[in-house]
Amino acid sequence: MALFMTIGYGDQAGYDRTDSSVRDAAHAHDERLRASGALMGVAGEPVQVRNHNAAEMQATSGTFMQSELPVAGFAIIEADDIDEATRLVSETPCAVAHGVVEVWPLRPAA
Repeated sequence: MALFMTIGYGDQAGYDRTDSSVRDAAHAHDERLRASGALMGVAGEPVQVRNHNAAEMQATSGTFMQSELPVAGFAIIEADDIDEATRLVSETPCAVAHGVVEVWPLRPAA
């Protein structure tokens, strides 16, 4: 099994305009993913950290990258391959509620 990091993007407006039965099914799907060992969380406010040349650490509130939708949450999941990981996240709240989910393969650090 390989590890994948997923980043869900979505906003309240997209969530609210999604039928409640679809949202409920998506939350139940997330519960099944958690029960199978996925590490999931809701995104808080980010902090950017820099320490160029290990000379002076600087921390700045706010996002580094900008997107149309805010980051809503994350997960670390296990799957056989990228296709399975994509299928697994296709039923999560961000994917079904007018958002998007990125799936990033995690490779061991060298």
